[in-house]
Amino acid sequence: PPPPPPSQGAMATGAANHPLPCSVGRPKGTNQRRRPASLSVRASSDANTVTLLDYGAGNVRSVRNAIRHLGFNIRDVRSPEDILAADRLVFPGVGAFGSAMDVLNRTGMADALREYIRRDRPFLGICLGLQLLFDSSEENGPVSGLGVIPGVVRRFDSSEGLIVPHIGWNALQITKDTQLLQGADGHHVYFVHSYHALPSDANRDWISSTCNYGESFISSISMGNIEAVQFHPEKSGATGLSIFEKFLSPNSSGAKAPAHRKASKLAKRVIACLDVRSNDNGDLVVTKGDQYDVRDHSSSKEVRNLGKPVELASQYYIDGADEVSFLNITGFRAFPLGDLPMLEVLRCASEKVFVPLTVGGGIRDFTDGSGRYYSSLEVASEYFRSGADKISIGSDAVFAAEAYLQTGVKTGKSSLEQISRVYGNQAVVVSIDPRRVYVKSPDEVQFRTVKVSSKGPLGEEYAWYQCTVSGGRDSRPIGAYELAKAVEELGAGEILLNCIDCDGQGGGFDIDLIKMVSDAVTIPVIASSGAGSVEHFSEVFEKTNASAALAAGIFHRKEVL
Repeated sequence: PPPPPPSQGAMATGAANHPLPCSVGRPKGTNQRRRPASLSVRASSDANTVTLLDYGAGNVRSVRNAIRHLGFNIRDVRSPEDILAADRLVFPGVGAFGSAMDVLNRTGMADALREYIRRDRPFLGICLGLQLLFDSSEENGPVSGLGVIPGVVRRFDSSEGLIVPHIGWNALQITKDTQLLQGADGHHVYFVHSYHALPSDANRDWISSTCNYGESFISSISMGNIEAVQFHPEKSGATGLSIFEKFLSPNSSGAKAPAHRKASKLAKRVIACLDVRSNDNGDLVVTKGDQYDVRDHSSSKEVRNLGKPVELASQYYIDGADEVSFLNITGFRAFPLGDLPMLEVLRCASEKVFVPLTVGGGIRDFTDGSGRYYSSLEVASEYFRSGADKISIGSDAVFAAEAYLQTGVKTGKSSLEQISRVYGNQAVVVSIDPRRVYVKSPDEVQFRTVKVSSKGPLGEEYAWYQCTVSGGRDSRPIGAYELAKAVEELGAGEILLNCIDCDGQGGGFDIDLIKMVSDAVTIPVIASSGAGSVEHFSEVFEKTNASAALAAGIFHRKEVL
């Protein structure tokens, strides 16, 4: 495939602009525009095969897994003729809008797509695969699209405090009776995007559902055999698989959707985290630390073994986890790409878990024992190809933020900047590991302090949160507030906010810390460390602007189901 474009999911910056006039035929029942040059290829007739348009950027492994999970084979598009020969075409669009259109135009696939759609052949676009159907996008633009649907794709407005990207489970409001969305009205599905198309008089006949996030936007379209969705059905659990199967098997009822829920807005997410490392026998196990110490306090001093990674991840998906996060806490240190067992964990988990998967642990530039250099982008790319939807960066992001705050210059060379530029902000999570430092007065330090809910050991009323690296072993001269602000500017799409003081204690999340950071940034914040009961989740969502809450031990030990 061609090289990946400079971002993913229609939400990153830095893409080149390639505005081209777009004239295209529309499916029957709409106003006709100028048709492209005729391309004549007979469609295939293999009822068990789906044609997938994947031009080499981002994680489409989840789409492949969903298709295969539902019992279908995949034929990849390698030429424009493959598009026109398709019996059913799935286009999981990845990359920035302009970059994607550049690839489609350069390879001749844009005209083939227009002709395929003009013939009203079965088509399912996903995420950017929906946005590209519109006239144009403002992303690094204006950039012309395929011109099938009237309208302009615009960025969500964060000026009034709206958190962007729009990440998480939001509700569909059905506006048109279509087989694809039967049973999905009022259900949550998974979104991850910063750009959206708005309903208008010119495109209202296309709209099959809307969603509300700051304003009502188009979440799916349907016209004849042409379907497209802004959300990710392959990451939307049972509801998403049901939608996928209705497209792949239009004469079937599809997989059974879950019981109806009256969802109306973006849900707060609950994330199951699995700390993965090799035990003393060399086996990958899920473990859990006590203030980052993962060894038993008994005489054995063995690594705590709470189960097998894939089995636990699969069970959490069945139990209803909104996302699953893997953190490799000892691998990757010397040779990230040599950690084949962890890559296999990702591949196997992605075949069974149809909600987003995040992986983290030592993702950085490195040089192996033979002197060969590997960039953090190469490391991240391997994890995306193995099934990860997001990459979590820890220590390397701290060093990048420190350099940025000292110079005020974005070099573009840090792992955070490289990965977000290629795969999009929504694919990069920055994990912050701070510990509380009490002070008597905010004037004692140059970092942002908070007035703490519980006084320090010497009666201190204030604290700042000092960031650490290397799994909490080394402290750095930067606060959690300053780090969060810096990594947002450098391209992070989410922040995973831990707290060493609360880790493994079961006394609840550090509300003071989470409120300080979630009020300071406009990207989603995931609260982590300290959950010991269901009430702790309610508390953090009620008292802070956290978009999600993550826990590990209470799930592993089945204290909370």
